Amino acid sequence: MLVGADVGQAHPDSDLLELRELAVSAGLRPAGSSYSRRRHIDPALYLGSGKVAQIKEQVLEAQAECVLFDAALSPVQQRNLEREIGVPVWDRTALILEIFARRARSGEGKLQVELARLRHAATRLVRGWTHLERQQGGIGLRGGPGEKQIELDRRMLEDKIKQLQLRLRKLQRQRSTQRRSRRRGSQLQVSIVGYTNAGKSTLFNALTHARAYAANQLFATLDTTTRRLWLGEGLTAVLSDTVGFIRELPHSLVEAFKATLDEAVEADLLLHVVDASNPQAEQQIEQVQQVLREIGADQIPQILIYNKVDMLDGPVPPTRRQAAGQVRASIDSFDVSALRGLGLDALRERLAELARERLLHADVDVDVDPEAEAPGRQADTVHPV
Repeated sequence: MLVGADVGQAHPDSDLLELRELAVSAGLRPAGSSYSRRRHIDPALYLGSGKVAQIKEQVLEAQAECVLFDAALSPVQQRNLEREIGVPVWDRTALILEIFARRARSGEGKLQVELARLRHAATRLVRGWTHLERQQGGIGLRGGPGEKQIELDRRMLEDKIKQLQLRLRKLQRQRSTQRRSRRRGSQLQVSIVGYTNAGKSTLFNALTHARAYAANQLFATLDTTTRRLWLGEGLTAVLSDTVGFIRELPHSLVEAFKATLDEAVEADLLLHVVDASNPQAEQQIEQVQQVLREIGADQIPQILIYNKVDMLDGPVPPTRRQAAGQVRASIDSFDVSALRGLGLDALRERLAELARERLLHADVDVDVDPEAEAPGRQADTVHPV
């Protein structure tokens, strides 16, 4: 059962379309939805008791097995809602974490997701479990005299979180070393950013001829992929595909994925991909900018990529142009269809121009390697355009 509410301000997704997509991405099948308006949030139940009783009736009628809230719930609210409705209750944060846990493939991605989930669980130890209220102590028992089980569980979580942080810091140092190595060649460092399911991986594949996984679903890929982008005349750039952003992206995920998001922070240029066919494109642009501000990447020059223009009946709506105009770091924009290859030649020419400017600024001569330019000759990880 999908549940959303307008509490004091307009809800950005009153039709719960994004929550429905998130549910499907997590392997769930929506059985119904409920949307209401309230002046303020109830500290105990988030919604009023009458509305919660109505949701309980809908759950029983639809035989739903869980309830998904399109909001971040406090531990107390989640516990009380589960007690009142009688089925598990997930908030938006838990749902996104579940999707990330399903989609993580690399060792680093799995560590990042596990760290985020543990941080989320640490705030929810008070769940009404009776064993957490018992005290343990005495000779031969875990814990000191009078130590509660909840304190033991909290300490175990903290120890596990510290271990994961140490392992991720080691991986972060390795990534920093790799980035410094790439920068020695004075190549243009480009990162693709954007709202989830805007077509970032499709654009990445179209530009580099890579085979990164791409699908019409939220958070199809989580792991950063980096390839060399050949731009002709001996010019190259390093292109990285990063994790997608979303409205109310959990702060624990931003912190856990810091090593991955540093690809955007350290880039010379950001390709900000926008789904031009999405009615909420303006809000999505602002959400991406908000995350970029949070990680300190909002001042990096951006090229706005209006993707999926083949799905529009006409030109990109003026309101979406105006929303992009508010991006202070924007230096250019292109209308493309990464799936059909429309508009990519102009984008490549612009990237070649920027790569040439970077080389001239670094006072590095462009050396053309005839063998590297020969048709059919390429390294295993290099995909010429």
